[in-house]
Amino acid sequence: MKTMNLGRRALMIAAAAALSVGAPVASSAEPVVDAIHFLIPGGAGGGWDGTARGTGEALTGSGLVGTASYENMSGGGGGKAIGFLIENADSNHGTLMVNSTPIVIRSLTGVFPHNFRDLTLVSGTIGDYAALVVGKDSPINSMSDLMAAFDADPSGTAIGGGSVPGGMDHLVAAMVMEAAGKDALGVKYIPYDAGGKAMAALLSGEIAALSTGFSEAVDLANAGEVKIIGVTSDERVAAAPDAMTMKEQGIDTTFVNWRGFFGAPGLPDDKLAMYQDVIAKMYETEEWATVRDRNGWVDIHNSGDDFLTFLEAQEKAIGDLMKKLGFL
Repeated sequence: MKTMNLGRRALMIAAAAALSVGAPVASSAEPVVDAIHFLIPGGAGGGWDGTARGTGEALTGSGLVGTASYENMSGGGGGKAIGFLIENADSNHGTLMVNSTPIVIRSLTGVFPHNFRDLTLVSGTIGDYAALVVGKDSPINSMSDLMAAFDADPSGTAIGGGSVPGGMDHLVAAMVMEAAGKDALGVKYIPYDAGGKAMAALLSGEIAALSTGFSEAVDLANAGEVKIIGVTSDERVAAAPDAMTMKEQGIDTTFVNWRGFFGAPGLPDDKLAMYQDVIAKMYETEEWATVRDRNGWVDIHNSGDDFLTFLEAQEKAIGDLMKKLGFL
């Protein structure tokens, strides 16, 4: 079987979780930053919202930041907030906008005209790996079982996800199958617009497996609804220590849905350095450990030039795959 190493294709050069080392430190005596305004490109309750508010909670609770405020600005797949930050750059030097992998995907597909290069890159902050899960009563118990089912009946071995064709869940499924030596174009992907519908499809057998975020997979597994058959991390994750990685099963690929922060274009160097410093210090606080563990996140800290290298590698790998799949 031919195995394609998406790591060598620079899928996620920096995707391994850079977990904080050492015990958390006590709260800061005085703020490093007086105030931060968090701009959130989506509605309340989503991943961007949770990341911004959780980060603000840790920063203010630890005393590193005096006050934090939040603004939800939905629209255009995140493009409305990006456009606002660019058009009002001079008056938003106190603003950090949260974003994640979709800023790469949606700029490639032209959902909005901007990309990460039009903003000031502050810091990649956390990540959520992806996972493939099957129903609790499924005869499939591993990626080998899934591949055998796919070989026997490709069209009858559909994989579902919570994003549109060409979206993140679809791309993850395609990456995994390609790394396993299968034809990514031959994967039957069925999108669902709600988790409940996807679960119903999984339990009814409409789909053989579901591509989803790792933290969501852990919640479903803990509820006894699914079995996790593969995780896109380099090593097993403590939140689900029995869940095997793709790499353990001979599928040499990794992926993480990072989330991080961007500033307005032209953000002064001293402001940029201040924001990067306060985020770096945040990782050593008890408050951050509480927020991170509560949400099942992993620490992925890419600051400045490292963040740019990370994003460019992801853009290249995702762009190549999307071209192959016919989405570009």
